[in-house]
Amino acid sequence: MYDVIVIGAGVSGCAIARELARYDCSVCVVERDEDVCCGTSKANSAIIHAGFDADPGSLMARLNVKGNALMYEWAKDLNFAALQIGSLVVCVSESDMAGLEMLKTRGEKNGVPGLRIIDRKELLQMEPNISDNAVAALWAPTGGIVDPFGLTVALAENAAANGVTFRFNAPVSAISRTDNGWLVIAGDQTLEARAVVNAAGVYADNIHNLFLELVEDHKDTCTPLSEPAVADAPLSIVARKGEYYLLDTTAGQHVHHTIFMLPTIMGKGVLVSPTVHGNLIVGPTAADVDDKEATNTTSVGLQEVALKSSFTVKDVPLREVITTFAGLRAHQEAHDFVIGELEGGCGLFDCAAIESPGLTSAPAIGQMVSGLVAERLQLTKKPEEAFDSTRPGVVNLVITDFDDWDKLCQEDPRYGNIVCRCCRVSEAQIVDVIHRNPAATSLDAIKRRTGATMGRCQGGFCTPKIMEILQRELGISADQITKRGPGSELVVGKNKDRILPSQDSER
Repeated sequence: MYDVIVIGAGVSGCAIARELARYDCSVCVVERDEDVCCGTSKANSAIIHAGFDADPGSLMARLNVKGNALMYEWAKDLNFAALQIGSLVVCVSESDMAGLEMLKTRGEKNGVPGLRIIDRKELLQMEPNISDNAVAALWAPTGGIVDPFGLTVALAENAAANGVTFRFNAPVSAISRTDNGWLVIAGDQTLEARAVVNAAGVYADNIHNLFLELVEDHKDTCTPLSEPAVADAPLSIVARKGEYYLLDTTAGQHVHHTIFMLPTIMGKGVLVSPTVHGNLIVGPTAADVDDKEATNTTSVGLQEVALKSSFTVKDVPLREVITTFAGLRAHQEAHDFVIGELEGGCGLFDCAAIESPGLTSAPAIGQMVSGLVAERLQLTKKPEEAFDSTRPGVVNLVITDFDDWDKLCQEDPRYGNIVCRCCRVSEAQIVDVIHRNPAATSLDAIKRRTGATMGRCQGGFCTPKIMEILQRELGISADQITKRGPGSELVVGKNKDRILPSQDSER
């Protein structure tokens, strides 16, 4: 029996769990995949949006601006990478200047500080590789970039350190009412809680619609909370696919800020931006798809990214591409977050339709949802000394100077054994994340925490060595190691074991 079950271990679910850990309550996060950050949170633009896009008065606008301010504070406490490099929305035609002015006005209504329209001369000083057609840009100094893996993992580790339980490989199949609250069937586990939070990403509509089946006879017995309730109507979420190029660190300085196109009805358009790891990211497309697992890239989509990126930035060095990928955003027709307690569903909470700027908004989402749950359950906050708001980060040898690296090697010689040469990841870092909570027990989980396999060779050299370390540290065989959980095993057996007896005898 828990006080709260959170469904989904993406950035929203982990932020909510971390903030609930401030209260005197028991919390369990259930996740259908094998690790945190396996859905939308792992495949996105990694941007900290300033907050000028959303309509004034919307939840998106309110939580974006608040989340932007919190993000840089949380980065210091939780030791994940976040850089306030600023963003530019580029206008390539004098006839579109009204759109730029409209964005500025909208951002000012939303409370975004420091917005300014700059002319071509100043734009060229900031970005020498800007398009020859660029005439002006909206400068947003509070924009930035973040490590979405590092953020989500940091939130999960801090939540776990403060008492939150994580259960993986546990897809939710059923929810029912009990005398004390709600019964949740997650994988092969039966769990009970006083409140359930739906943070299931592109599948949040499925959970919401399960909720609806439970509240029909109880609408008049639920006292409203301080925030408006989510309407007791069916929810439909569309998976909006975005395809990206990721370029090598040799291209990372082609631009110095996040470069946006003027937004359209389908989103913010194709951007070009540095990443916190020193790469260059280019994308995304925006195409609504029926398949909520459709994370494949397409030649048409990538051609679109290549073409549209040239509208704002010239000579994008696409020959430096090291990988392509696609992510899915949880879009709903009203184009706003769906957050709150379900009307008539005392203890059933939605955190749904969290599309861009959902990553930026995550800290504010965590505070909002945890506050609503605490209000419903009448939770009290722990004493300040009983909640640890900090989290030790994973060593990053790329930014560690040689004297400090030498000290690390003296304390643990495994810091001198480089496993991933592209991203300078040592054996010690990999062992560290394997034994953290939540633990990294797959190749992708290690990648998200350390960067290993994320460089130019995309794991071509380091994967066998990482597999050896996983075998040793977890006490498992090679055929039990997965790329991303059950069904993605890399080894099926030993060559000699697969030789037929008749063939063996002939030898």
